[in-house]
Amino acid sequence: MAKIAVLVLNQASVETARRLMTALPGAVLYGSAKRTMRVDVSFEHFKPLVQELFAQDIPIVGLCAAGILIRSLAPVLGNKQHEPAVIAVASDGSAVVPLLGGLHGANELASSIATALSIAPAITTTGDLLFRTALLSPPAGYVLANPDAGKQFLADCIGGEAVCIAGDAPWLMESALPVSDGARLKILVTDRSIDIPGDTLVYRPKSLVLGVRREYPHPSPLLFAAIESLFSEHSLSPLSLAGVVTTNEFAGDEGIRSIAHHYKIPLRISASLVLPKVIQKDIAGYQITLYQSAAPVDIQQIGQPLGKLWVVGTGPGAAAWLTPEVKAVLENTTDWVGYTTYLNQAEPWRRGQQRHDSDNRVELDRARLALNLAAAGRSVAVISSGDPGIYAMAAAVLEAIDRDRNPEWDRVELQICPGVSAMQAAAALVGAPLGHDFCVISLSDILKPWAEIERRLELAAQGDFVIALYNPISSQRTWQLDQAIELLLRHRSADVPVVLAKDVGRSGQRIVTKSLGSLVGSDADMRTAILIGSSKTKTIQQPHQKTWIYTPRHYE
Repeated sequence: MAKIAVLVLNQASVETARRLMTALPGAVLYGSAKRTMRVDVSFEHFKPLVQELFAQDIPIVGLCAAGILIRSLAPVLGNKQHEPAVIAVASDGSAVVPLLGGLHGANELASSIATALSIAPAITTTGDLLFRTALLSPPAGYVLANPDAGKQFLADCIGGEAVCIAGDAPWLMESALPVSDGARLKILVTDRSIDIPGDTLVYRPKSLVLGVRREYPHPSPLLFAAIESLFSEHSLSPLSLAGVVTTNEFAGDEGIRSIAHHYKIPLRISASLVLPKVIQKDIAGYQITLYQSAAPVDIQQIGQPLGKLWVVGTGPGAAAWLTPEVKAVLENTTDWVGYTTYLNQAEPWRRGQQRHDSDNRVELDRARLALNLAAAGRSVAVISSGDPGIYAMAAAVLEAIDRDRNPEWDRVELQICPGVSAMQAAAALVGAPLGHDFCVISLSDILKPWAEIERRLELAAQGDFVIALYNPISSQRTWQLDQAIELLLRHRSADVPVVLAKDVGRSGQRIVTKSLGSLVGSDADMRTAILIGSSKTKTIQQPHQKTWIYTPRHYE
């Protein structure tokens, strides 16, 4: 996923965008497809893109009039506690205006952009202007424990009240806040768990790290309760947790991973930590070591990350059929692994990821490569077309794990993300031929014998299933489809409707409907999905509309 989205509407803005992007590592440049521009990603319509980025919590920098951004986002604005930074930048770089996301670093982002453009940002937030700091948006390494109290606290400061600061807060000491030891308003920076008075802002430094090792094969499910008790016992706040650290041996443990997910903190792999220990204790079948630093801990500098492997399906090919989940994975990983054709199809969503291309017939080798990359701490996407669990790489990855039993792969976090299959897309284009019971059969005899394919076709035909045929024909397999048609006609009427869907969702898409009796092997190729109706499948014609095919849900 893009860390920051920079949007331009014309070529004149591209140079300015490239200048300011030098201060924005990981930023992605989006440009209008209506104009020829040298950008990272092209878009058709501005408003839907802005709303989608906003919903995904991605900071937005628009080189356009502020009003365009405001009107685009007005329908989706809600709680300011949950909005990303939105910045308007003049197309010539003469002005930088933070519009939204003051609680999420908008002013800081605007300042970075302004520095890159050698201008002053047009910051209008009173607190930032008066005190040269954002009380409600602390820097990395700190979190505001009671943001609901922030608005009144800031209003009192703007009204002239002084502030008493306790704890290590360098960014506050360098600000222009009116500091006084005897002030009513207090700012406390601590990882201690305390009852917070109404006139106090509390910042939690990310100064705590949990070291976790499994002690027993079947630990207790009461792990979270035990950890919460540990924090309570030592009067420490879980908000100060910077991360969880474990060793290679236990990186695959679900309990340890669940701690990181529960507290929304990184899990890192390291043999040792050079941090002061608070306590080491065996609880719920785990050895828990709590480390406490005097300053915020940069958890990314400890050990290596837990490798993750996503197996994704990009759908039949149309961008509209790419799920938001898969799009986010494609944009956010470090490595792509897949058949060259599928990697090329996903190229519009690549943000500098390293490609690992391979031939279409080396699925297990491809799966092993992906698992090895993830075991080394990489974030890897194995890319299939359609749905990865249907004649695709999800099964290959699991088969490699099952066959090799490589202990290094046990620490890889595996997630399979569904996609739109070719048969679903083809069915949607003609109606609902899969509206009742159906089955899917591949005619490829590369991985299973033809006799088994024939047996399954026979049984499916006898059962009167709608049948989706994958891999119907290729340059090396020219006779199987004709033989399958002959077999099906023994059990099914020649006038049963058939759908031939070639390159669904891609350039050159071709949808043909005909009867089973007129179907011949030369009608299809390797890029064609075939849907063969059951005895109940119907064809209907609405006035002035195309012909629809569907299989009724109710049998008469």
